[in-house]
Amino acid sequence: MAYLQTLTKGFSGWVIFCCCCCLPLLLTSPLPLKGPGLASTAHHACRLRKINFQQPYIRNRTYTLAKTARASDHDTDNRLIGQQLYVNIRENNRCYLMKRIVEMIVKDVLLTTSKDRYPYIEEVAQFLASLTSELSRCKFSGHRENIEKNLEEMKSKMKQLGENGKTKAIGELDLLFDYMENACTEAPKKGGNKKKN
Repeated sequence: MAYLQTLTKGFSGWVIFCCCCCLPLLLTSPLPLKGPGLASTAHHACRLRKINFQQPYIRNRTYTLAKTARASDHDTDNRLIGQQLYVNIRENNRCYLMKRIVEMIVKDVLLTTSKDRYPYIEEVAQFLASLTSELSRCKFSGHRENIEKNLEEMKSKMKQLGENGKTKAIGELDLLFDYMENACTEAPKKGGNKKKN
């Protein structure tokens, strides 16, 4: 009987706590927008704060890691990170594209490469993963065929290069850092070719 009374008191306490504390939070939290406002929310979700990229510590780590890997990359004919990624991609989809590329490089390159081989690889992987996590709600607008095509071309080129493809991807982390900063911190210009993705 005493156990039942304790349980009832405990349950009543939780109900009161939920009604007094949780309900006001739920009622005052912003609800997702529907209709025309949705585009502006998605656009805002594809923005990072400039300060993320202005930390000298992580910028130096990223650039040092890239420089170390470039010393082992003797292939000067191919490039993974460059303007070719933006062919037929609307400016407002560039941050989404860079998010996808960073996710792929973290998962398929940085986390599968021996940390003993390159300095700072774990720190840079964590930093990049934190950026993609901040961009988790960033979605593409329009059609995604060109985005997927450009991603597939990059993956295919990296695969063709074999083990050197990973080395090249690490050697271009400084470019990736700069491309992501430009795509995700600067507001896209108005206008442009609406037929492109």
